[in-house]
Amino acid sequence: MAAKQDQKLVIVESPAKAKTISRFLGNGYDVEASIGHIRDLAQPSELPAALKKTGYAKFAVDLDHDFEPYYVVDADKKKKVSDLKSRLKDADELLLATDEDREGEAIAWHLLEVLKPKVPVKRMVFHEITKDAIDEALANPRELDKDLVNAQETRRILDRLVGYEVSPLLWRKIRTGLSAGRVQSVATRLVVDRERERMAFKPAEYWDLVAVLQAGGDGSDAGASVRAASERFEASLKTLDGKRVATGKDFDDNGELKPASKKAGVVVLSRVAVERLGEIFGADEAKWEVSEVESKPYRRRPPAPFTTSSLQQEASRKLRMNSRDTMRVAQSLYENGYITYMRTDSVNLSDQAIHAARRFAVARFGEGSVPEKPRFYETKSRGAQEAHEAIRPAGDQFQLPSALKSALNPSEWKLYDLIFKRTLACQMVDATGTTSSVKITVANPAHPDLGEFGASGTVIENPGFLAAYEEGRDEGDNGNGIVSGAHGNSETRLPKLRGGQALDLVNLDSSEERQHFTTPPARFTDASLVKAMEERGIGRPSTYASTISTIVDRHYVYRRGQALVPSWLAFSVVRLLEENLPGLVDYDFTADMEADLDKIAAGEADRSAWLRDFWSGTGEGSGLRASGLEKAVEELGDIDAAALNSVDLGEGITLRVGRYGPYLQCGEERASVPDTVAPDELTLDKAKELLEQGAEGDRALGHHPETGLEIVVKNGRFGPYVEELAPEPNEIGQKKSKKTKNRTASLLKTQSVDGVTLEDAVALLGLPRTVGVDGDGVEIVAANGRYGPYIKRGTDTRSLESEDQLFTLTVEEALALLAAPKTRGRGGASAQTVMMEFGEDPETGGKVTLKNGRYGPYVTDGKTNATVPRGTDPATLTESAAFELLAAKRAKGPAKRKAPAKKTAAKKTPARKTAAKKTPAKKAAAK
Repeated sequence: MAAKQDQKLVIVESPAKAKTISRFLGNGYDVEASIGHIRDLAQPSELPAALKKTGYAKFAVDLDHDFEPYYVVDADKKKKVSDLKSRLKDADELLLATDEDREGEAIAWHLLEVLKPKVPVKRMVFHEITKDAIDEALANPRELDKDLVNAQETRRILDRLVGYEVSPLLWRKIRTGLSAGRVQSVATRLVVDRERERMAFKPAEYWDLVAVLQAGGDGSDAGASVRAASERFEASLKTLDGKRVATGKDFDDNGELKPASKKAGVVVLSRVAVERLGEIFGADEAKWEVSEVESKPYRRRPPAPFTTSSLQQEASRKLRMNSRDTMRVAQSLYENGYITYMRTDSVNLSDQAIHAARRFAVARFGEGSVPEKPRFYETKSRGAQEAHEAIRPAGDQFQLPSALKSALNPSEWKLYDLIFKRTLACQMVDATGTTSSVKITVANPAHPDLGEFGASGTVIENPGFLAAYEEGRDEGDNGNGIVSGAHGNSETRLPKLRGGQALDLVNLDSSEERQHFTTPPARFTDASLVKAMEERGIGRPSTYASTISTIVDRHYVYRRGQALVPSWLAFSVVRLLEENLPGLVDYDFTADMEADLDKIAAGEADRSAWLRDFWSGTGEGSGLRASGLEKAVEELGDIDAAALNSVDLGEGITLRVGRYGPYLQCGEERASVPDTVAPDELTLDKAKELLEQGAEGDRALGHHPETGLEIVVKNGRFGPYVEELAPEPNEIGQKKSKKTKNRTASLLKTQSVDGVTLEDAVALLGLPRTVGVDGDGVEIVAANGRYGPYIKRGTDTRSLESEDQLFTLTVEEALALLAAPKTRGRGGASAQTVMMEFGEDPETGGKVTLKNGRYGPYVTDGKTNATVPRGTDPATLTESAAFELLAAKRAKGPAKRKAPAKKTAAKKTPARKTAAKKTPAKKAAAK
């Protein structure tokens, strides 16, 4: 008899990763996913009764004994833990293959603590999911890194202490349900500070003068006119009578010339001055001549390979993907074996990656496309971790993007293509060329004014790495060494010129297009916010995406295109923290905390001692570091909530941040501030305009006669609506899912904010309304949908003529409508087929529609079909919900085909009997 083969249980985080690893391990390995963390800090309400009067009571962390945490298995993970324990019983060895960062190490440690294996345990780590990497990890396992676990646990406890101490303060002084996080609060302050700069900014006006010139000639050459037209170039006025002409960089945020510019006597051109100079320099007697030509070599080095931060920045600039979507797509690429691990600060590449990149570059761009020696890069960001490799295509033979077009969805393919090109480019030669600058004098004998114009341009002679990849730029960034043209925003190619050469004036532009205004600092985007956080050492690359998502989800920040705009609520929260707990939103203090966590991860600092210092203070220096968080919160004096939530706009008008959102108040007059008005757009004139409109937004109408809950009418981003306010959670740590969602209903087209009554609101909240039942007992419902009012019986729908029918339609009228044939739908499609049209799916790019099929309503992008869940009204399905249904269906994969019925019945009979016998045991276990 053959010997029993050893069985090894391998645990990873995600099912996708488990599926990919299984392909390389084969028989003898049982690969399972924990699906992330299996346990977390308990909520105080979940503590055993014996611990509720101990040091654990407030935070589920024992403040009296080295900040020992109390963990509980998440409710939705108990079944998974039971399954893993069952599989472990049949295993001869346990391999923990979670990610190699702090979170992955912590997941592995929690698995050990909960599963309590009695078989040998090994920790295997790899930065890419390829056969060679998996084989290498199996051959060289390591011990669990307790220092990494300590660092992750310290961060988790730190966030608990900050959140549970500060959040109640926000509830009392600003609004219930708010939260304060260690990194999210600082990120919010960054966005608010940028908006403050924009609010304080005063634009300055300046003009410039641009000439279109060409080399002079006598016209004897027949081809001279054609050649001259091709050699025309633009030059802008640089100096006037020896004094430099002002540009945008000469003005400060108050619209005034900077002191250095004033001292230098910089000339600010006005419209009158430009028109006068246009007449002088554009006159026939004016002489244009090249006074100086300077040429110098141009060289530009390729950017380093991607880190987590730079990948998020470039995906935002080039692919218009936010940080969360970038990391979600990168996670999928990693787990399916296409790229290396996507959470890294390192710009290092392995030898095999360097050789692969150089081979591909040579094959595609020729022998001269790579330097003689490989390139190596150093990380310059503050607090960077060099433990991993940079993000690159997996393996030592990169897969070509063209070969993966059918295997990846559009988002995955675009991100992989970006990573592939960046990796090739980082090993290619510099882009080289020549930068030319020319100075041109112009004078009119009849006038004393002497002008000097200038132009510059770059000729790229060897594109080098630019043939494969060019790095994107943030708004307001002029790039890395690219020489701009006359207008300062584009490259210019100059003809060959020499000193003393005469030039002909083709055109002199002194029109209104030459008027300019200085612009305020650009709002943060995902890319620029990630860059700012990285430069200041705030958070870590692995947390940037979740941090930005958190401040958006909590309505501290909202998106306007790519820009991140702070809400007035964010202003109140940041102001409270700045004035009362400044250390928590101090950029350097937060960065120092990250550095301390890195020391704990490296085994250079003690976890318990560090937490004690943060909580109780060191007694040295000043501020939060000296006093500690506990004492700082206890010693807070009276905080004037009204002042905290008010902003004086002038002339007796005050902006207030209320429970239902921001509103304006001037004496007894009130008006809500629409979400479409950003803080820097709320000028005094705009405030007066809103007050004059007489909008009584955020007006309490009374209490619902049945539920007793308060109903308010509000002006929202998508129009006016009524809202029934559910009670806020009042227990620290109460989970978000336990908070009842507020019922809302949009006002009808015939209703207005100032005219709606409590009775109107109750009727609106009562939609959809059950009109009655048909002869078979099937309900007929009236509802207001995306395309107007309609009735529905099962999956059969009909449009109503007016919104009033929602409340007045009788059963008889409804049955008559349903008995009539359907009219043709949008675009000529049958209403029985296409019920609604949405935009393009963000992953596949296919047009998404809602259809009524044989088995009920479903959404489709032409390739994937997803059934609308029961209980969901298809007429009220939103675009984002349709996209989510399709994404979930794609993630689930195609349905497995069932075997022929006869064979299944014959072969499966014993198994069915066995299953039937186990049923009572399962029920008993459930009880």
